[in-house]
Amino acid sequence: MAHHTRNSALSGPSNDYHLLPVTDRQMRYARAIAQQSALEIPVEAQRDRRSMSAWISTHKPDDPSPFANYPTGKQVAFAERISRSKRRPIPTECFRDKQKMSHWIDQNK
Repeated sequence: MAHHTRNSALSGPSNDYHLLPVTDRQMRYARAIAQQSALEIPVEAQRDRRSMSAWISTHKPDDPSPFANYPTGKQVAFAERISRSKRRPIPTECFRDKQKMSHWIDQNK
């Protein structure tokens, strides 16, 4: 019995982000972008969260705000958690550029 439980736990849902299905919120935003830009959302983009995120990033309208390039609060919080656990400082320029913050996170996970 314990052996069966362990096997089902191992073959259960994965925490891999790229294997998770697209969220309703992602789909609504993608549909809004598609409608606004007269585009169709490819089937490949609808298969998982990572693909949908990439499609959204490619097609979303530019934000003219001076803060549009700043990292999100979630991104900063995640980086700070990594920073604390690995005892590595986050470079100051990462707090002004979401791409640099993303790169720092990827390098320090």
